[in-house]
This record gives sequence, C-alpha cells and structure tokens, in this order.
Amino acid sequence: MDRKTILFFAEAVTLAHVARPLALIEAPDTSRYHRVFACDPRCQWLLGDFAGEFCPVPSIASDTFLNRLAQGKPVYDTATLEAYVHDDLSLFEKVKPDLVIGDFRLSLSVSARLARIPYLAISNAYWSPYYRVPAYPVPSLPLTRLLPIGLATMLFRLARPLAFALHARPLDQVRRKYGMSSLGHDVRRAYTDADHVLYADLPQFFPTLSLPANHHFIGPIIWKPPVSAPLWWNTLSSERPIAYVTLGSSGQGALLPHVLQALSDLEVTVIAATAGSSLAGAIPANAYVAQYLPGDEASHRASLVVCNGGSPTSQQALAAGVPVIGIAGNLDQFLNMEAITRAGAGLTLRADRFAGTQLRESVKALLSRSEFSESARRVATQFCGLSASDRLTQVLAHHFAQGDITAHSVAGMGGK
Repeated sequence: MDRKTILFFAEAVTLAHVARPLALIEAPDTSRYHRVFACDPRCQWLLGDFAGEFCPVPSIASDTFLNRLAQGKPVYDTATLEAYVHDDLSLFEKVKPDLVIGDFRLSLSVSARLARIPYLAISNAYWSPYYRVPAYPVPSLPLTRLLPIGLATMLFRLARPLAFALHARPLDQVRRKYGMSSLGHDVRRAYTDADHVLYADLPQFFPTLSLPANHHFIGPIIWKPPVSAPLWWNTLSSERPIAYVTLGSSGQGALLPHVLQALSDLEVTVIAATAGSSLAGAIPANAYVAQYLPGDEASHRASLVVCNGGSPTSQQALAAGVPVIGIAGNLDQFLNMEAITRAGAGLTLRADRFAGTQLRESVKALLSRSEFSESARRVATQFCGLSASDRLTQVLAHHFAQGDITAHSVAGMGGK
C-alpha cells in the first residue's frame, strides 16, 4: 500500500496551537503515513528531533494576535485570512497531502475544501456549538478595567452574541468570496468547521448535546518542549511543597515577577518557566527559574500548579493529580478553568485583578485543604485509558479504510 501523506498545520500564535499537533504527529505509523509539519519558522525549534518533513508557512505575530484578543477585537481580518488561503493552497500544491490536520488555522475551512482535501480540526470542547456553557464569564477586556466585574459581566453577557458574530464575520466573508455557505453568526462554528473535529478534552468536563458523529473527544494532548532539564533540577529539596509556575505564551507573562514575589514568603519551593521570555528583576530565594521546563515532570514533582488557566498546562497538572490555580485573562482560559473549578480541582483568579495577597491565600487553600488534591486525583483517574494519539490513529484508520471524510468534504463544502 502506498504511504498516505498527512499534513499537520499549526497556527503559531500561541505555543498551544503548535504543541498539540506536534504531540499528535508521532501517532501515525511511519510505515503507512508520510508526515509533514507546517508552521511559522519562528516555532521550528519546537520540532526537536522530528524526523518528518517541515514546511515554513507564515502566521501573524503572536503579539498582534494577543493584543487584538485583549482588546476584544477579531483576531483576524478578511485580508489576512485571504492571504492564508493562498498560502495554504500553495502548500497543498507542493505537499499534495491526502489529509490535513489543523490547529486554529481557520483558513483551512476554505482552502481544504477548495482543494478537496479531508480536513480534521483540533479544538477544545468549550468552543463546541454543542456544549452548553453554564454562564459566560467576562474575560479581561478594556471594559473590565473601567467597571466593577459584576457590571462588566452583565454587559458582556448581553453583548456576547454580537461579539461572537463580529469574530465570525471575517471567515464568513472569505467563504462567500469562494461561493461557500455561511457558517452563521457564531464564532464557535468558525472554530469547529471541519470534516472531523477533534476535542482535546475530557468529555466529563464538557457534556454536549446531540454531538454529531464527526465530532470526537480524543482526550487531553500532553506535550513538553524539546529541552533539557536545568542544572538545578536534580538539586531541589523535597522538604517543602513545590509550586510549579508557568504563565505560558498567552498574555499573562508580564505577571510572572509579581507571582514570584507573592510566593516569596511562603513555605514553598517555586519552579518557574518563563515560556522563552526574559525575567525582569531579582529572583526570590525560594524560586528556581528556566525559560522552559518539562511540564509533565514538573507537574508530577509539584503539589500545585499556577498557570494562565489554559488547557495545555492545566491538563498536565490534572494528569499528575495536582490541583491548579489559573490566572485567567482570555475567554478560552476562563472557560477551561470553569470546568476545573466545577470539578473541585482548582481555583480561578483574574489576571486583570491580580493581587498577591489573593494568590497567597489561594496557594494556602490548595495546600491545606485536602479536597482540592483529592478532586485532582479523581480527575487523573479519568485520564487513564484515554490516549489522544490512539484515538487519532483510529480516526485515520477508519477514514482511509472507508473514505468517508473525502465524500463529506466534497459534498458538503463545509457549512455543516
């Protein structure tokens, strides 16, 4: 049998959107599949010893993406998505993939259908149109800096449908240009428009209604960067609890010095990752800092994890049975942390209302109250037997045996 070519396509605006396809790219059997990874060259170093083919494709700058997100603006305009479609099609012509797997490369909603290539999208279940959000929290926005959170929350919930429509509009305009049907006025449709959708979450966290057969919970995707442990890694004392701190690449990095300072007078050892950023100011005596750490190992060594509330780090923590404090900023992080706090496995703090005293009290609570660690360990048992790589392998095997994705792609042209 000829090897099939699978193109993994990452939108390099945050580390998570590169990390997840990188973790999954090892799943396909190399004797059956030729693997190609595409992303912006600035993230090529993350591939480590990946033996497959790499193709550089530009993404907008991370700072541009995060600034728009913080302002509540659509993160892409029509011109950018049109340029992406052209870049995608050029890459398809070069690689000639039999299937493409994308992570937040929204232009694939158009380009994969134009090229009649089956398209699988990696997403999170809290963006699924089939998940009923208990109550939308207000993310960090200019609004929340001016108004009390209660009032800002009320106004955000009133305006949310309009905001979701505005965020969905650029992709819909590009789709109309190519004669494709509208996805409607809901950005969740834009985030999950694919022939098959792969939710990188626990189904118990995000119960869905009438989930279509082409939407799959594949489970959390655990990844770590290709870096060596720092010199201090094996010198850490086990006499005090360890707090693993990483605020990731999604906008909260500027808070890291304040987080370290807030934890400096607690009876904990802090191990912190800066996600590639330089750290301003003196490092407290109880803290050990590196640009990147093996997050899964750090979580297993820790008694608690402090992160930005995003799914990659929080899933690493929960897989290790460790509770989480999420200092959330964007809506993605708040929605993820809502499920974790509902499960009793963590606490949510607001990045736009950060206070060192509140963080200290939260850390003390997670260390002193056994229900948090007990809940985190219960969640960890739900990870057992769930393998995102195995689930992807099953989806691929079914597709190439039945050809069902191609038929759907050609007939439906998206807009399900």
